[in-house]
Amino acid sequence: MGSVRLVNVNKIYDGWVPTEKRWFEFWKPGRKPNKVHVVKGVDLDIKEGEFLVLVGASGCGKSTTLRMVAGLEEITSGEIYIGDRLVNDVSPKDRDIAMVFQSYALYPHFSVFENMAFGLRQRKYPEDKIKEEVDKAAELLGISHLLLRKPKELSGGQRQRVAMGRAIVRHPQVFLMDEPLSNLDAKLRVQMRAELQKLHRSMGVTTIYVTHDQTEAMTLGDRIVVMHQGIVQQADTPLNMYERPVNKYVAGFIGTPSMNFADVKLESAEGKLLIKGSEFVIEIPESLAERLMPFAGRECVFGVRPEDIHDANSAKDKEFMVNAKAKVEVYEPMGNEVSLHILLGKENFVARVDPHTEAKVDDIAEFAFDTRKMHLFDKETEESLLYGKK
Repeated sequence: MGSVRLVNVNKIYDGWVPTEKRWFEFWKPGRKPNKVHVVKGVDLDIKEGEFLVLVGASGCGKSTTLRMVAGLEEITSGEIYIGDRLVNDVSPKDRDIAMVFQSYALYPHFSVFENMAFGLRQRKYPEDKIKEEVDKAAELLGISHLLLRKPKELSGGQRQRVAMGRAIVRHPQVFLMDEPLSNLDAKLRVQMRAELQKLHRSMGVTTIYVTHDQTEAMTLGDRIVVMHQGIVQQADTPLNMYERPVNKYVAGFIGTPSMNFADVKLESAEGKLLIKGSEFVIEIPESLAERLMPFAGRECVFGVRPEDIHDANSAKDKEFMVNAKAKVEVYEPMGNEVSLHILLGKENFVARVDPHTEAKVDDIAEFAFDTRKMHLFDKETEESLLYGKK
């Protein structure tokens, strides 16, 4: 196993980007290339045996960061260490890493055994050692009965296992996985997530995993790194990321459905701290009031997760609830719960409520907001007033 450390890593591309739609503008004499800064000052310290997930929307720089660790992209500035070794100028084959890609990248004319053995043959392993390593990896992945088949005879999930097996046999210091489950259907993705967790527990190899799916990130990662526009927004455990987002972007990205937001003003009146929206007023509980009192009088963004808005009739711990009446606009039954799109004055919210709720479309129903789990963000910086930088 090996740790991985990124120190102020940057990636800048020199690209020709035309300022006008006319094609000849692109070739204008003397035109200078526009620099595109895709990864900006990334600092990460990944411990031995840790499963770290890089997550973010398309174009946020997560795959580029992974490829720089692999050596497939040259870094513009900064340092990358694998273990105690600086690998900035080390070729990919000498970094002692193994990569699993979104595409399975299997040789169609090779059997499963030969696909898994290919890397070991390139390293001149003896045949008995190759067979031992392939058999061991195949048993671990549950594909021993497939070793003589060709890739075209396998399902998507089986092909992905073969791709993982090809990486496992090398016993690398670090696994790098770039959206390995994105080509699978929803049911198979859930199954493969469980298999990946078991695999990591049994092998304990340091793993960096890239995905745009925040559900994958929450279920797989020991820690999650949320990236946006090339910048690390927050690196934390899944629970802390969910309960204590440091800014509005992280709060809105993590969680399904995403967090509800509304513009409000934070006001102090008669010793109490109040959140005043266009059509609602929420008293901040004492447990949070002390931290928020310095921000009284400020324009803010109020945030509340859908599961923290309850049907007032079924809400528990009512002493921590603030009730408000809202119109139900959309009713989405999910089996174990119901998602209600509600209109509170001019503000739209989504509430996840008990499936036995009596609220129907066009009803004016009463909803309870759990004030213990509310969030507030600075309107300009979008940083959390509760959990942001001090």
